[in-house]
Amino acid sequence: MDFSLNDEQKMLIETVRRFIAEECQPLEDEIEQTGVFDNAKAQALHNKAKALGLYGMNMPEDLGGGGLSNLDRILCEEQFGHTTDIIIRRAFGNVYEPLLHCKGEQIERWLKPSIEGTRTCAITITEPGAGSDAAGIKTTAVKNDKGWVINGSKHFISDGEWSDFFLVSARTGEKEISMFMVDKGLAGFTVGKDQKMMGLRGTPHLELFFDNVQLEDAALLGEVGQGFKLAMGALNVVRLAQVGARAVGKASHVCEIMVGWANERKQFNTKIGDFQMVQQMIADSVIEINAARWMVYHAAWMLDQGMDAREQIAMVKVHAAETLGRVVDRAVQVFGGMGFCKELPIERYYRDARIYRIFDGTSEIHRGVIAKSTMKKGAVLFDVNR
Repeated sequence: MDFSLNDEQKMLIETVRRFIAEECQPLEDEIEQTGVFDNAKAQALHNKAKALGLYGMNMPEDLGGGGLSNLDRILCEEQFGHTTDIIIRRAFGNVYEPLLHCKGEQIERWLKPSIEGTRTCAITITEPGAGSDAAGIKTTAVKNDKGWVINGSKHFISDGEWSDFFLVSARTGEKEISMFMVDKGLAGFTVGKDQKMMGLRGTPHLELFFDNVQLEDAALLGEVGQGFKLAMGALNVVRLAQVGARAVGKASHVCEIMVGWANERKQFNTKIGDFQMVQQMIADSVIEINAARWMVYHAAWMLDQGMDAREQIAMVKVHAAETLGRVVDRAVQVFGGMGFCKELPIERYYRDARIYRIFDGTSEIHRGVIAKSTMKKGAVLFDVNR
Protein backbone atom coordinates (compact mmCIF):
# COMPACT_ATOMS: atom_id res chain seq x y z
CA MET A 1 0.00 0.00 0.00
CA ASP A 2 1.72 3.17 -1.23
CA PHE A 3 0.26 6.58 -0.44
CA SER A 4 3.00 8.60 -2.14
CA LEU A 5 2.60 10.54 -5.38
CA ASN A 6 5.08 9.98 -8.19
CA ASP A 7 7.10 12.79 -9.80
CA GLU A 8 4.73 13.10 -12.76
CA GLN A 9 1.74 13.51 -10.45
CA LYS A 10 3.56 16.13 -8.39
CA MET A 11 4.45 18.04 -11.57
CA LEU A 12 0.85 17.84 -12.78
CA ILE A 13 -0.45 19.25 -9.50
CA GLU A 14 2.12 22.03 -9.52
CA THR A 15 1.30 22.99 -13.12
CA VAL A 16 -2.44 23.19 -12.43
CA ARG A 17 -1.91 24.98 -9.10
CA ARG A 18 0.31 27.62 -10.71
CA PHE A 19 -2.14 28.15 -13.59
CA ILE A 20 -5.00 28.65 -11.15
CA ALA A 21 -3.02 31.08 -8.98
CA GLU A 22 -1.69 33.13 -11.90
CA GLU A 23 -4.51 32.97 -14.46
CA CYS A 24 -7.75 32.06 -12.68
CA GLN A 25 -7.89 33.56 -9.20
CA PRO A 26 -7.19 37.16 -10.39
CA LEU A 27 -10.45 36.97 -12.39
CA GLU A 28 -12.67 35.97 -9.47
CA ASP A 29 -13.50 39.37 -7.95
CA GLU A 30 -14.69 40.90 -11.23
CA ILE A 31 -16.97 37.92 -11.88
CA GLU A 32 -18.34 38.12 -8.36
CA GLN A 33 -19.06 41.84 -8.71
CA THR A 34 -20.58 41.76 -12.21
CA GLY A 35 -22.18 38.32 -12.16
CA VAL A 36 -20.76 37.51 -15.61
CA PHE A 37 -17.51 36.29 -17.09
CA ASP A 38 -16.54 38.62 -19.93
CA ASN A 39 -16.50 36.59 -23.15
CA ALA A 40 -13.18 37.95 -24.37
CA LYS A 41 -11.46 37.17 -21.08
CA ALA A 42 -13.13 33.76 -20.96
CA GLN A 43 -11.90 32.93 -24.45
CA ALA A 44 -8.38 34.10 -23.63
CA LEU A 45 -8.31 31.87 -20.55
CA HIS A 46 -9.75 29.00 -22.57
CA ASN A 47 -6.96 29.40 -25.14
CA LYS A 48 -4.20 29.56 -22.51
CA ALA A 49 -5.39 26.36 -20.86
CA LYS A 50 -5.58 24.52 -24.18
CA ALA A 51 -2.07 25.68 -25.11
CA LEU A 52 -0.76 24.07 -21.92
CA GLY A 53 -2.68 20.84 -22.50
CA LEU A 54 -4.99 21.48 -19.55
CA TYR A 55 -8.25 21.12 -21.50
CA GLY A 56 -10.22 17.88 -21.71
CA MET A 57 -7.72 16.06 -19.53
CA ASN A 58 -10.21 13.28 -18.77
CA MET A 59 -10.46 12.30 -22.44
CA PRO A 60 -8.29 9.62 -24.16
CA GLU A 61 -4.93 10.76 -25.46
CA ASP A 62 -5.47 9.24 -28.91
CA LEU A 63 -8.47 11.55 -29.37
CA GLY A 64 -6.55 14.64 -28.32
CA GLY A 65 -7.33 14.59 -24.61
CA GLY A 66 -5.02 14.40 -21.63
CA GLY A 67 -5.45 10.65 -21.14
CA LEU A 68 -5.37 10.95 -17.36
CA SER A 69 -6.25 8.07 -15.08
CA ASN A 70 -9.14 8.58 -12.69
CA LEU A 71 -6.73 9.24 -9.82
CA ASP A 72 -4.67 11.74 -11.82
CA ARG A 73 -7.84 13.52 -12.88
CA ILE A 74 -8.93 13.70 -9.25
CA LEU A 75 -5.62 15.31 -8.31
CA CYS A 76 -6.36 18.04 -10.86
CA GLU A 77 -10.00 18.40 -9.83
CA GLU A 78 -8.92 18.98 -6.23
CA GLN A 79 -6.84 21.92 -7.44
CA PHE A 80 -9.79 23.18 -9.50
CA GLY A 81 -11.61 23.62 -6.19
CA HIS A 82 -9.25 26.50 -5.42
CA THR A 83 -11.11 28.74 -7.89
CA THR A 84 -14.72 29.36 -8.91
CA ASP A 85 -17.07 27.22 -10.98
CA ILE A 86 -17.38 29.37 -14.08
CA ILE A 87 -13.61 29.79 -14.37
CA ILE A 88 -13.11 26.03 -14.10
CA ARG A 89 -15.59 25.51 -16.93
CA ARG A 90 -13.86 27.98 -19.24
CA ALA A 91 -10.29 26.95 -18.50
CA PHE A 92 -10.52 23.18 -18.21
CA GLY A 93 -13.78 22.29 -19.93
CA ASN A 94 -16.63 19.90 -19.24
CA VAL A 95 -16.17 17.10 -21.75
CA TYR A 96 -18.63 14.47 -20.60
CA GLU A 97 -17.77 10.76 -20.73
CA PRO A 98 -20.99 9.73 -22.55
CA LEU A 99 -19.53 11.40 -25.66
CA LEU A 100 -17.07 8.51 -25.85
CA HIS A 101 -20.02 6.47 -27.16
CA CYS A 102 -19.99 8.54 -30.36
CA LYS A 103 -19.44 6.49 -33.49
CA GLY A 104 -19.18 7.07 -37.23
CA GLU A 105 -19.92 10.64 -38.24
CA GLN A 106 -20.66 11.55 -34.62
CA ILE A 107 -16.96 11.42 -33.78
CA GLU A 108 -16.09 14.29 -36.12
CA ARG A 109 -19.28 16.29 -35.48
CA TRP A 110 -19.48 16.17 -31.70
CA LEU A 111 -16.73 14.18 -29.94
CA LYS A 112 -13.48 15.50 -31.38
CA PRO A 113 -14.57 19.17 -31.47
CA SER A 114 -15.57 18.86 -27.80
CA ILE A 115 -12.16 17.52 -26.85
CA GLU A 116 -10.47 20.23 -28.95
CA GLY A 117 -12.60 22.86 -27.23
CA THR A 118 -14.05 24.19 -30.49
CA ARG A 119 -17.47 22.92 -29.42
CA THR A 120 -18.82 22.79 -25.90
CA CYS A 121 -21.77 20.94 -24.43
CA ALA A 122 -23.87 20.72 -21.29
CA ILE A 123 -25.58 17.62 -19.94
CA THR A 124 -29.32 18.01 -19.35
CA ILE A 125 -31.05 15.64 -16.95
CA THR A 126 -32.81 17.80 -14.36
CA GLU A 127 -36.43 18.80 -14.94
CA PRO A 128 -38.92 20.68 -12.75
CA GLY A 129 -40.33 17.31 -11.66
CA ALA A 130 -37.12 15.28 -11.74
CA GLY A 131 -34.15 16.33 -9.64
CA SER A 132 -32.48 13.62 -7.56
CA ASP A 133 -34.95 11.20 -9.21
CA ALA A 134 -33.22 11.15 -12.60
CA ALA A 135 -35.47 8.30 -13.75
CA GLY A 136 -38.53 10.52 -13.33
CA ILE A 137 -37.94 12.64 -16.42
CA LYS A 138 -40.94 13.54 -18.60
CA THR A 139 -39.17 14.82 -21.74
CA THR A 140 -39.96 12.44 -24.63
CA ALA A 141 -38.35 11.46 -27.91
CA VAL A 142 -40.58 9.77 -30.49
CA LYS A 143 -39.25 8.00 -33.57
CA ASN A 144 -40.41 9.13 -37.01
CA ASP A 145 -39.22 8.69 -40.59
CA LYS A 146 -36.73 11.58 -40.26
CA GLY A 147 -35.21 10.54 -36.96
CA TRP A 148 -36.60 11.62 -33.58
CA VAL A 149 -38.94 14.34 -32.30
CA ILE A 150 -38.26 15.72 -28.81
CA ASN A 151 -40.82 17.43 -26.57
CA GLY A 152 -40.39 18.58 -23.00
CA SER A 153 -38.26 20.86 -20.84
CA LYS A 154 -35.19 20.94 -18.63
CA HIS A 155 -34.04 23.40 -16.00
CA PHE A 156 -30.99 24.30 -13.87
CA ILE A 157 -28.80 23.54 -16.90
CA SER A 158 -25.36 24.82 -15.99
CA ASP A 159 -23.48 26.82 -18.59
CA GLY A 160 -26.17 26.63 -21.25
CA GLU A 161 -25.21 30.03 -22.68
CA TRP A 162 -21.67 28.97 -23.56
CA SER A 163 -22.64 25.51 -24.81
CA ASP A 164 -23.59 25.00 -28.44
CA PHE A 165 -25.06 21.52 -28.02
CA PHE A 166 -26.62 19.49 -25.23
CA LEU A 167 -26.72 15.88 -24.09
CA VAL A 168 -30.45 15.46 -23.55
CA SER A 169 -32.00 12.54 -21.68
CA ALA A 170 -35.47 11.73 -23.01
CA ARG A 171 -38.00 8.99 -22.53
CA THR A 172 -38.25 6.78 -25.64
CA GLY A 173 -40.60 4.27 -24.05
CA GLU A 174 -42.62 3.77 -20.89
CA LYS A 175 -39.58 2.36 -19.06
CA GLU A 176 -36.89 3.42 -21.52
CA ILE A 177 -34.61 6.46 -21.53
CA SER A 178 -32.22 7.38 -24.34
CA MET A 179 -29.68 10.17 -24.77
CA PHE A 180 -29.46 12.61 -27.69
CA MET A 181 -27.05 15.28 -28.88
CA VAL A 182 -29.14 18.36 -29.58
CA ASP A 183 -27.58 21.36 -31.30
CA LYS A 184 -28.56 24.82 -30.19
CA GLY A 185 -30.53 26.69 -32.84
CA LEU A 186 -32.73 23.84 -34.04
CA ALA A 187 -36.33 24.78 -34.82
CA GLY A 188 -38.50 24.43 -31.73
CA PHE A 189 -35.52 24.46 -29.33
CA THR A 190 -35.78 27.49 -27.05
CA VAL A 191 -33.34 28.62 -24.38
CA GLY A 192 -35.25 30.13 -21.46
CA LYS A 193 -34.28 32.41 -18.63
CA ASP A 194 -31.20 32.20 -16.45
CA GLN A 195 -32.34 30.89 -13.07
CA LYS A 196 -30.34 33.04 -10.65
CA MET A 197 -28.70 31.24 -7.76
CA MET A 198 -27.57 32.01 -4.21
CA GLY A 199 -23.98 31.33 -5.22
CA LEU A 200 -21.92 30.27 -8.25
CA ARG A 201 -21.96 33.81 -9.59
CA GLY A 202 -21.19 33.96 -13.30
CA THR A 203 -22.40 30.44 -14.07
CA PRO A 204 -25.74 30.59 -15.90
CA HIS A 205 -28.36 27.95 -15.05
CA LEU A 206 -30.86 27.93 -17.88
CA GLU A 207 -34.26 26.59 -18.76
CA LEU A 208 -34.51 24.62 -22.02
CA PHE A 209 -37.72 23.98 -23.93
CA PHE A 210 -38.26 21.44 -26.71
CA ASP A 211 -41.36 21.89 -28.88
CA ASN A 212 -41.45 19.23 -31.61
CA VAL A 213 -37.71 19.49 -32.16
CA GLN A 214 -36.80 17.30 -35.12
CA LEU A 215 -33.53 15.40 -34.72
CA GLU A 216 -31.76 13.29 -37.30
CA ASP A 217 -30.93 9.65 -36.57
CA ALA A 218 -27.29 10.60 -35.96
CA ALA A 219 -28.34 12.59 -32.88
CA LEU A 220 -28.92 9.39 -30.87
CA LEU A 221 -25.94 8.80 -28.57
CA GLY A 222 -25.22 5.15 -27.92
CA GLU A 223 -28.13 2.74 -28.22
CA VAL A 224 -31.85 3.21 -27.70
CA GLY A 225 -32.61 2.63 -24.02
CA GLN A 226 -29.00 3.23 -22.95
CA GLY A 227 -29.60 6.82 -21.86
CA PHE A 228 -30.18 6.22 -18.15
CA LYS A 229 -27.02 4.14 -17.91
CA LEU A 230 -25.04 6.85 -19.72
CA ALA A 231 -26.49 9.56 -17.49
CA MET A 232 -25.77 7.67 -14.28
CA GLY A 233 -22.26 6.87 -15.45
CA ALA A 234 -21.66 10.56 -16.11
CA LEU A 235 -23.14 11.56 -12.78
CA ASN A 236 -20.95 9.07 -10.93
CA VAL A 237 -17.84 10.69 -12.37
CA VAL A 238 -19.23 14.17 -11.71
CA ARG A 239 -20.00 13.28 -8.09
CA LEU A 240 -16.47 12.05 -7.50
CA ALA A 241 -14.57 14.68 -9.48
CA GLN A 242 -16.63 17.85 -9.65
CA VAL A 243 -18.25 17.48 -6.24
CA GLY A 244 -15.99 15.29 -4.08
CA ALA A 245 -12.54 16.37 -5.23
CA ARG A 246 -13.47 20.01 -5.77
CA ALA A 247 -15.12 20.15 -2.35
CA VAL A 248 -11.87 18.93 -0.80
CA GLY A 249 -9.90 21.54 -2.75
CA LYS A 250 -12.28 24.34 -1.83
CA ALA A 251 -12.28 23.31 1.84
CA SER A 252 -8.46 23.25 1.79
CA HIS A 253 -8.38 26.72 0.23
CA VAL A 254 -10.77 28.11 2.85
CA CYS A 255 -8.95 26.36 5.70
CA GLU A 256 -5.64 27.93 4.65
CA ILE A 257 -7.23 31.38 4.65
CA MET A 258 -8.82 30.69 8.04
CA VAL A 259 -5.50 29.60 9.56
CA GLY A 260 -3.81 32.73 8.19
CA TRP A 261 -6.47 34.92 9.78
CA ALA A 262 -6.22 33.07 13.10
CA ASN A 263 -2.48 33.76 13.12
CA GLU A 264 -2.88 37.48 12.37
CA ARG A 265 -6.10 38.60 14.05
CA LYS A 266 -5.74 39.64 17.69
CA GLN A 267 -8.34 40.11 20.40
CA PHE A 268 -7.55 40.89 24.04
CA ASN A 269 -3.90 41.24 22.94
CA THR A 270 -3.84 37.57 21.92
CA LYS A 271 -3.88 35.88 18.54
CA ILE A 272 -7.31 34.32 18.15
CA GLY A 273 -5.54 31.14 17.02
CA ASP A 274 -4.39 30.75 20.62
CA PHE A 275 -7.99 30.49 21.85
CA GLN A 276 -8.94 26.86 22.40
CA MET A 277 -12.35 27.15 20.75
CA VAL A 278 -10.77 28.54 17.58
CA GLN A 279 -8.14 25.80 17.74
CA GLN A 280 -10.90 23.20 17.88
CA MET A 281 -12.50 24.61 14.74
CA ILE A 282 -9.17 24.51 12.93
CA ALA A 283 -8.34 20.99 14.15
CA ASP A 284 -11.75 19.62 13.20
CA SER A 285 -11.43 21.16 9.74
CA VAL A 286 -7.99 19.64 9.14
CA ILE A 287 -9.17 16.20 10.30
CA GLU A 288 -12.28 16.24 8.13
CA ILE A 289 -10.50 17.53 5.02
CA ASN A 290 -7.92 14.78 5.21
CA ALA A 291 -10.56 12.12 5.78
CA ALA A 292 -12.55 13.36 2.78
CA ARG A 293 -9.45 13.51 0.59
CA TRP A 294 -8.50 9.89 1.23
CA MET A 295 -12.08 8.80 0.56
CA VAL A 296 -11.91 10.58 -2.81
CA TYR A 297 -8.53 9.06 -3.68
CA HIS A 298 -9.67 5.57 -2.71
CA ALA A 299 -12.80 5.76 -4.87
CA ALA A 300 -10.72 6.99 -7.83
CA TRP A 301 -8.25 4.15 -7.29
CA MET A 302 -11.14 1.68 -7.31
CA LEU A 303 -12.32 3.00 -10.67
CA ASP A 304 -8.80 2.67 -12.08
CA GLN A 305 -8.80 -0.98 -10.96
CA GLY A 306 -12.05 -1.58 -12.83
CA MET A 307 -13.98 -2.00 -9.58
CA ASP A 308 -17.55 -0.96 -8.86
CA ALA A 309 -17.27 2.17 -6.70
CA ARG A 310 -20.87 3.35 -6.68
CA GLU A 311 -21.35 3.10 -2.93
CA GLN A 312 -17.94 4.63 -2.24
CA ILE A 313 -18.75 7.55 -4.53
CA ALA A 314 -22.07 8.04 -2.72
CA MET A 315 -20.13 8.17 0.57
CA VAL A 316 -17.70 10.68 -0.95
CA LYS A 317 -20.57 12.84 -2.20
CA VAL A 318 -22.05 13.09 1.29
CA HIS A 319 -18.88 13.41 3.34
CA ALA A 320 -16.93 15.78 1.09
CA ALA A 321 -19.92 18.08 0.50
CA GLU A 322 -20.78 18.27 4.18
CA THR A 323 -17.13 18.69 5.16
CA LEU A 324 -16.94 21.71 2.86
CA GLY A 325 -20.07 23.16 4.44
CA ARG A 326 -18.71 22.75 7.97
CA VAL A 327 -15.27 24.13 7.12
CA VAL A 328 -16.67 27.25 5.47
CA ASP A 329 -19.13 27.78 8.30
CA ARG A 330 -16.25 27.64 10.79
CA ALA A 331 -14.28 30.08 8.65
CA VAL A 332 -17.14 32.59 8.82
CA GLN A 333 -17.15 32.18 12.60
CA VAL A 334 -13.38 32.61 12.91
CA PHE A 335 -13.47 35.73 10.72
CA GLY A 336 -16.39 37.09 12.74
CA GLY A 337 -18.06 40.16 11.22
CA MET A 338 -15.55 40.24 8.38
CA GLY A 339 -16.57 36.71 7.45
CA PHE A 340 -20.08 38.03 6.81
CA CYS A 341 -18.83 41.05 4.87
CA LYS A 342 -18.55 41.16 1.10
CA GLU A 343 -15.17 42.87 1.31
CA LEU A 344 -13.64 39.44 1.86
CA PRO A 345 -14.33 36.26 -0.17
CA ILE A 346 -15.35 34.13 2.83
CA GLU A 347 -19.04 34.97 2.49
CA ARG A 348 -18.85 34.03 -1.22
CA TYR A 349 -17.29 30.67 -0.34
CA TYR A 350 -20.09 30.17 2.19
CA ARG A 351 -22.77 30.74 -0.47
CA ASP A 352 -20.98 28.65 -3.08
CA ALA A 353 -20.54 25.73 -0.68
CA ARG A 354 -24.23 25.29 0.08
CA ILE A 355 -25.15 23.75 -3.28
CA TYR A 356 -22.69 20.87 -2.86
CA ARG A 357 -25.14 19.10 -0.55
CA ILE A 358 -27.87 19.37 -3.20
CA PHE A 359 -26.68 18.99 -6.78
CA ASP A 360 -26.00 15.61 -8.38
CA GLY A 361 -28.12 13.93 -5.72
CA THR A 362 -28.87 15.36 -2.29
CA SER A 363 -27.10 14.10 0.82
CA GLU A 364 -30.36 12.50 1.90
CA ILE A 365 -30.73 10.54 -1.34
CA HIS A 366 -27.15 9.28 -1.13
CA ARG A 367 -27.57 8.29 2.51
CA GLY A 368 -30.54 6.21 1.40
CA VAL A 369 -28.43 4.55 -1.30
CA ILE A 370 -25.65 3.79 1.19
CA ALA A 371 -28.04 2.41 3.80
CA LYS A 372 -29.91 0.17 1.34
CA SER A 373 -26.65 -1.17 -0.09
CA THR A 374 -25.34 -1.85 3.41
CA MET A 375 -28.50 -3.69 4.39
CA LYS A 376 -28.06 -5.84 1.30
CA LYS A 377 -24.28 -6.32 1.20
CA GLY A 378 -23.40 -6.06 4.88
CA ALA A 379 -19.94 -5.52 6.33
CA VAL A 380 -18.19 -5.48 2.95
CA LEU A 381 -18.97 -1.75 2.77
CA PHE A 382 -17.33 -0.85 6.07
CA ASP A 383 -14.97 -3.65 7.11
CA VAL A 384 -11.70 -4.47 5.36
CA ASN A 385 -11.40 -7.75 3.42
CA ARG A 386 -14.96 -8.96 4.06
